[in-house]
Amino acid sequence: MTEAGTRGELTVIGSDGHRRCRWGGGAQADYVAYHDHEWGMAVVDEVPLFEKLCLEGFQAGLSWLTILRKRPAFRDAFDGFDPERVARFGPVDIDRLCADTGIVRHRAKILSVVNNAQRYCDLRDEGRTLSAHVWSFEPSQPHRDPTRAGSIPATSPASVALARDLKARRWSFVGPTTVYAFMQAMGLTNDHHQQCWAFDRCAAARRALPSSPALRR
Repeated sequence: MTEAGTRGELTVIGSDGHRRCRWGGGAQADYVAYHDHEWGMAVVDEVPLFEKLCLEGFQAGLSWLTILRKRPAFRDAFDGFDPERVARFGPVDIDRLCADTGIVRHRAKILSVVNNAQRYCDLRDEGRTLSAHVWSFEPSQPHRDPTRAGSIPATSPASVALARDLKARRWSFVGPTTVYAFMQAMGLTNDHHQQCWAFDRCAAARRALPSSPALRR
């Protein structure tokens, strides 16, 4: 979420008294809710993980607020982002999606979601879950010091490695920047500023997970 790296103070105090990352502390209620309850919270369930990766791909070149507000329509259009259902989408479905004004009508990105759903099924055929796979790329140390000012980076060594792995498996729209945004969104990295009230909540959610990625199958 590169919006967090704005100039000046990186946290703000909201009308409710909570200190938040600047990007999540504005007047947009849907943005505040996303910041407080989703961004950086550890996710291990398959469908939410697949959805987050797909939506980060759609976000490329657009604002996240645009994607967030279209998320209900995306979910309707893509059968709740159930990857096994999406993997069976054919030409009629692609045409339907390209005509759907409720979502981002970008044909290459739509085709990418279907492709990635099929690659998800390939991963399952190998006996691996998406959760176990992506969490195996969890960095051993934070990529940045959450107590210090400075822009949040666009990539990290872990995002470069995961992007390289996914591309080798023929996933698409999974460049290092998109993958880093995905890692931020699903809690593989906690990029809330340490003064942000959500930082400790995300850290606690991460600590509550099993220590071994293999246990997340």
